[in-house]
Amino acid sequence: MDPNTKFYPLISSIQKVALFETKTKLYLIGSNSQETRFRLLEIDRKSPELSIHENAHELEKSDIRKFVQSRSFIRSISAYGVLGFIKFLEGYYLILVTKRTRCAFIGKHIIYTIKDTAMIRVNEAPVGKQIHPLEQRYVKMFNNVDLKSNFYFSYSYDLTRSLQYNVSTPKFVGSRSDIEQDEPLMWKNKAGEKTTYAFRGVSRDRFVWNAYLLKPMEGILLKDWKLEVIHGFISQSSISIFGRPIYVCLIARRSTRYAGTRFLKRGANYFGDVANEVETEQIVLDGTRMCSFTQLRGSVPSHWSQDVSKMVPKPQIALDLSDPYGETSGKHYQRLMFHYGAPIIILNLVKKREKRRHESVLSSEMVASVDYLNQFLPPQFRIKYIDFDMARKSRGKGSVMESLAKYAENVIQQTGMFFLDEETTTQQTGLVRVNCVDCLDRTNTAQFAIGKCVLAHQLYELGFLKERKLEFESDCVTMLENLYEDHGDTLALQYGGSQLVHRIKTYRKTAAWASQGNDIIQTISRYCSNTFSDTEKQHSINLFLGYYIPSESEVNKPTHIWDLETDFYIHNSRVDVIRQISPEPLTQWVRPFVMKHLPYSTSDNHRVVNELIKIHSTDVEIIDYYSNFYYNFKLTSFEENIAYQLSLLARNFVPTFRTNFSPFEPIRRRESAAIKNPSLTGQSSTSSTNSSSSSLDEDSDSEDDDRSIRNTAPNSSANSSRAEDPVTISSMFPMTGDVYGFELKVPKKADMLKYHKYVQMNRICNPQNYAGVKNDSHQQQQQSYLQGQQPVDGIVIQNNEINFRKDGSLSISQKDIAIPTVSTESIAIYEKYCNMRQSLMEPMNVDPVIMKYVKTYV
Repeated sequence: MDPNTKFYPLISSIQKVALFETKTKLYLIGSNSQETRFRLLEIDRKSPELSIHENAHELEKSDIRKFVQSRSFIRSISAYGVLGFIKFLEGYYLILVTKRTRCAFIGKHIIYTIKDTAMIRVNEAPVGKQIHPLEQRYVKMFNNVDLKSNFYFSYSYDLTRSLQYNVSTPKFVGSRSDIEQDEPLMWKNKAGEKTTYAFRGVSRDRFVWNAYLLKPMEGILLKDWKLEVIHGFISQSSISIFGRPIYVCLIARRSTRYAGTRFLKRGANYFGDVANEVETEQIVLDGTRMCSFTQLRGSVPSHWSQDVSKMVPKPQIALDLSDPYGETSGKHYQRLMFHYGAPIIILNLVKKREKRRHESVLSSEMVASVDYLNQFLPPQFRIKYIDFDMARKSRGKGSVMESLAKYAENVIQQTGMFFLDEETTTQQTGLVRVNCVDCLDRTNTAQFAIGKCVLAHQLYELGFLKERKLEFESDCVTMLENLYEDHGDTLALQYGGSQLVHRIKTYRKTAAWASQGNDIIQTISRYCSNTFSDTEKQHSINLFLGYYIPSESEVNKPTHIWDLETDFYIHNSRVDVIRQISPEPLTQWVRPFVMKHLPYSTSDNHRVVNELIKIHSTDVEIIDYYSNFYYNFKLTSFEENIAYQLSLLARNFVPTFRTNFSPFEPIRRRESAAIKNPSLTGQSSTSSTNSSSSSLDEDSDSEDDDRSIRNTAPNSSANSSRAEDPVTISSMFPMTGDVYGFELKVPKKADMLKYHKYVQMNRICNPQNYAGVKNDSHQQQQQSYLQGQQPVDGIVIQNNEINFRKDGSLSISQKDIAIPTVSTESIAIYEKYCNMRQSLMEPMNVDPVIMKYVKTYV
């Protein structure tokens, strides 16, 4: 790509929305963040269908003021975006974002989380018509999807795509472009010519959770009206490297395909969409330089399920359909190769050896499909399979984290990571796919281990580390561990109804014994949620995503969505089409076009955008990220700045007492005596007692597995890193050389002489500041100077020159201490500042010196 050609995504021109309601109309007024450009929507409430009319022209503030004053409204609502329209049985509802909070930023693109929404009835029911008896039930079911938690959006950044894709060069224009048949665009400029383009990208529908709600607006409204949101987890924190903030952002995108709850969505559908699929991206920002790494979690890509009709903690796993040719898994892996490249590395954490065969069924199925599919791939592009029985390893004497660190290092060496600076760009080619049975507890710990290794590589590439290695108990790793803990808790609540049961500290064997009670509570909470509320939650998700669409004739239907025994045909609606014989041979499960571009991502290198606009200045509002980020058009405080808020988060990871301020050095934290209770546990508090003895836990379901992680003794490395040092004078009062890298020394005689000259000059020029100083000789010199007498020794200022008097003689010392001169331009600016109207100055308490200039120049 030509470095003189720059591409910038368009900033949405509608960031504020005002709803004005009358009995017959709904008016939506959208404006940009600065409220200088306005657009108007008119919705007819009397029409039985959705009737929207948009004013084709942009309006000014005076036009909007006249419009509002000319009508009387029932009510008005202020909002920040339109999520879309939904219809059940009676009519349409409009959903608006009424509250938002900034939670992260990437470059100068701000990411918001939704804090509150409003649902407004659009179509008014005719007079005398009875409301449908099932309408309110559907409304309540729809509202079970809590839009106020873990939904995110941005006005300028595409959250549905990875950073590597978002900074790639557009190759095709138009959402209907055929990347296999059309010729890509070539960007070449003349020598020295620079061109700038603004583009509107194409979102990835797989991660747009309100895609069904936005369908009634397609082809009718300007795209800026449509606010696309993702569901999952976004959080950002900072590492303070000796005062320089480095921001780490974690983005988890939950897929809308085959989405559901823990037990009700297992395996994959016929299209290769797996349950519990989440794309996690770890981004490190340092000014203009950016690093990112993407990994994926998802269920085992085959047709399997668990019978939830029986109230048992661990329903038996059953393979519903034999897939000897790996068609379903082949579709899944082909999609991964299209979007991420090769190699695809599978880290399978499912158990292999069990007394009662349970999880190992899935391992056998996965190995068989991978071995079969690899036959038809070149050796360099074959799927890499890693089998790691994490539960058994944690019960043994080995270290889970050390084993995961080795796998993580191997993954990084094969896939690389995305890195961007002003000179070079490197891409991530391939993907690591992590899974266990539920893709919750073990999966999150494994992803953290990979993320820790990746962070070391990212900081090394940015020049902050000498070697690609980070130590546990350091501020940097503690920050990352907290991010992944929140990441795992959030996804576990969305899928399983409770927070993580086995946490990262459990597998590190540093969890306190007191955490066992919390684990039991989380296990019971997850069990109750799976048993009593998951079915209703699954119905709500199917309704929200548009997999189930109510019809007006449902009153006479024998079954409704809540009466369906299964939603199999909802997620496999085109089974008859899938079962047709494909013209492509089964051995060619990867398309030749995708194979041609491996190991690189076909999607990233064939980017499609909806619009492309050539602009002549980077200061135009549609790409003015500076104003959009800092809000320079209004007064704000430091506390409202997202970068300021994230910098304060770093203080949560720094202990109050320490001698080493590097975020990469392990901190020896003192353990509280209140946590230790050997009389109850018979072991130290660093032992891993975090796993529950209940069979409800996902890692213990057989007789052999009843010996859970709590009986494992801690390894020596965990204890040594947390041991207490003896308290000494040097540890309590360290030298400045140990803390700051320099030592305090007595100044040189020449430096002290120069310092005394500066002090004397300051005392002469500012005698009022030393009125209370008890120094008789100095006061005498001050008085003699003010009375016009020459002091015996000291600084003497004559004719804008500094002289030093000693023994009654003057010596020029301008070379030693020079008085700064004021330029003519600065004097002109000062005179212009003082040249004001006297009427503005008199009511105020103005310095007499300024008043002197005012009287002179007015």
